[in-house]
Amino acid sequence: MKVVISPDSFKGTLTALEAAQAIEQGVKRANSEVETLLLPVADGGEGTMDALVLATNGYYVKTNVLDPLGREIEASFGVLGNQSTCVIEMASASGIILLHNNERNPKIASSYGTGQLIKSALDQGFRDFIICIGGSATNDAGVGMLRALGLRLLDENGHDVQKSIDGLYEVKSLDFLNWDTRLNDSKVAIACDVDNPLVGEKGATAIFGPQKGVKADEIEYFDHALIHWANVVERDLGIRLHDYQGAGAAGGMGGALIAFLNGQFHQGIQLVLGVMNYREKVQDAQFIMTGEGKSDRQTLHGKAPMGVLHCAKEFHIPTILLSGSIDELDKEMLAQHFHEVVSVVNESVSPEMAMREASNYLSQRAYETFYHLID
Repeated sequence: MKVVISPDSFKGTLTALEAAQAIEQGVKRANSEVETLLLPVADGGEGTMDALVLATNGYYVKTNVLDPLGREIEASFGVLGNQSTCVIEMASASGIILLHNNERNPKIASSYGTGQLIKSALDQGFRDFIICIGGSATNDAGVGMLRALGLRLLDENGHDVQKSIDGLYEVKSLDFLNWDTRLNDSKVAIACDVDNPLVGEKGATAIFGPQKGVKADEIEYFDHALIHWANVVERDLGIRLHDYQGAGAAGGMGGALIAFLNGQFHQGIQLVLGVMNYREKVQDAQFIMTGEGKSDRQTLHGKAPMGVLHCAKEFHIPTILLSGSIDELDKEMLAQHFHEVVSVVNESVSPEMAMREASNYLSQRAYETFYHLID
């Protein structure tokens, strides 16, 4: 019997690989003779680079970049096993995980470090990019990244504008004199699981700004800054980002990649599964086990477990959803799609216990679930 184990990360506790290893331990406890294949997945956010590098036997390249607040840190980009595709995870250079809660400052938080990662990869000869834009700390419309790649944003006097949200209001013209023209020969795939426009009630600021530190009474100010920026882009490049689906992803990074790097959007999990040759690897499995930290009705809309399920259904493989926590109402909805739906958190395991000993409880629940399946 072959069991494929393909969880996403359990955010805040386990990476996707660690979760897969914990589930495998439980499955092997239930039946030591089972053949297991670990194929951890991701949906475009944190962990996507690791999933792709692991699945293709790639490697990492370290470089120094600036974090969202301008402090020097070490970050990495991944190189896939084909030796030609570079994977950049925005979260590693410009992610909210790099900041303490009291450091979140979207007025000045910059995506500059992500641009530095791209530039470093260009310097090493890479022209084929997958850029994963989940988990950002920024609401800067991606202009920090653009600055790192040579774009100048000028005010009415021809001077560089402030490097803050206030500076977006000052932009009168764009200077491409030092723009990195190697990007003209590059291919950019954007891995993302949201389709929000840049501005408006469903835009970058209104939907994602508060978690990055934008206060309720600041949302309109931030949004109008992005509107002004979008007006300049439309005037100079002829690309309307205001209501472009996905332009609001990662605080507007999606829009910057579309307009300036000719980026093409891909649903994160579908891109990941394609690069992994997932269908080919799982087609002879008897079961697939997937999961994530918390599953709810949003899981049905482009999250990693749903992508895994769609692949499994092509080959009529029963798929078990084993997640950290699942509300009872959502469990009923999810059970209509998955063979079984199991939560680590239950009447005997509290959320605090599940977080504190995530690997142990996940392994135990995997054991119980799989033992029941084969009994």
